[in-house]
Amino acid sequence: MRDFDLGRFSSVCVAGCVLSLLPVSLSGQAKMVDTTATPGAIAITGGKLLTISHGVIEHGVIVLQGGKIVAVGAASAVKIPAGAVKVDATGMTVYPGLIDSETNLGLVEVESDRVNSDLVETSEEIFPQMHVYDAFHAETERIPVARFNGVTNAVVAPESEDTMPGQDIFIQLAGRDRDTMIVTKDVALAMNFGQEPKRGGRGGGEGGAAGRFPSTRMGEISQLRQALLDAQEYMQKKADAAKKPASAKTETAKTEDEAPAEGSGTGRRGAAASNKFDLRNEALIPYLKGEKTVVLGAYEGHDVETAMALAQEFHLKVILNHVTHSQEVLDKIASYHVPVIVGPIYDFPGPNERYDAVYSMPAELQKRGVKIAFASYGVEFNRNLPYAAGYSVAYGLPYDEALKAITLNPAEMWGMGDKLGSLDVGKTANVVIANGDPLDVRTSVKQVYIDGVAIPMETRQTRLRDEYTKGKE
Repeated sequence: MRDFDLGRFSSVCVAGCVLSLLPVSLSGQAKMVDTTATPGAIAITGGKLLTISHGVIEHGVIVLQGGKIVAVGAASAVKIPAGAVKVDATGMTVYPGLIDSETNLGLVEVESDRVNSDLVETSEEIFPQMHVYDAFHAETERIPVARFNGVTNAVVAPESEDTMPGQDIFIQLAGRDRDTMIVTKDVALAMNFGQEPKRGGRGGGEGGAAGRFPSTRMGEISQLRQALLDAQEYMQKKADAAKKPASAKTETAKTEDEAPAEGSGTGRRGAAASNKFDLRNEALIPYLKGEKTVVLGAYEGHDVETAMALAQEFHLKVILNHVTHSQEVLDKIASYHVPVIVGPIYDFPGPNERYDAVYSMPAELQKRGVKIAFASYGVEFNRNLPYAAGYSVAYGLPYDEALKAITLNPAEMWGMGDKLGSLDVGKTANVVIANGDPLDVRTSVKQVYIDGVAIPMETRQTRLRDEYTKGKE
């Protein structure tokens, strides 16, 4: 029988209890990694290059310099610059950094701690003027965990409990500070429709007032339509006011200042009827003009159809999200000619669906010519992004298309196709070296480069592992 060391057990228990009582702000502080480009070159040699855009190069060479990829190809075709640091990747696989198309990174550290959570604003349903960048916590310990498995870029979005919860950001998972990590502010507007956003139907009004939120799909869609109509009217009045001579503008402003307010609350007409600056309506203008993308989330087929009808009514530029249980409308989804973020694919089939209906969804969409991307969604799943793609391969998605769905496809969907997603000269030097297939759970990532800078391959978990195994080998 194994001896039981009570003294050792007590000390470990006490240490664990103390750690668990530390403030979240202290336990969630990862070190920033400065990715400012250095003048020297790095040559990764001998590896199997998965270029994504132009096939596989066995025993290839890729050269990183000044934060960019400056050369890529077969060893015989690439000249390595004098003085370059050589990294031997023989027997390894080299591929572009992975892109997660929806996460909560930097918005929550410990899910059970509500004080620490910035996942969703519960005081209102329609909040397009909310900016994820205002809450983004760049020092989260979750980011090194995602990097540890090859994720170098992500879209950070609010949770989908609101119909219009705010605007997403596109980030790079390393940088000297939060501003350098945020690549694109307000990259897209999140909109949700269907079962999930109906907070008013689950307990009568989270956030303070019973009946404040929609409890039916009718309520959701009418609320969204009113918000878009208000913004259209506001936009038109703003354009009309800009055409008036200065004297007329002064008289109009004076009249409006003296007039009583018209209406209040969600979908109010008062803000739309005034030329005064309105944050909510201002936020919607670039989306109504088609200048920015709306990420439209719906799970079931009838919800997808209703949401897309609204999007078409207002000529919105759309990326569809989820479509998890929409097998009966796949041809219609293809007819929209919009990209789709698929998932989560680890979901039980519906009562009338085949056992593999959810798992085969990516393959069925791709077969119909739909550009797809994968997302991890919850912070606890960030590092599992490549495995969603791998799982889909097992259910019919071609391997090359699965790789594209976590690299080049999302890069193009988020307006980064000229910078990310493939091993091509001129693109950002976000590169991963691993000891096997990136979609295989048995593969370990050995090194990640972001902007051509080697990222320390450590996380809070590896630090704790090393601390508690020290001297026990």
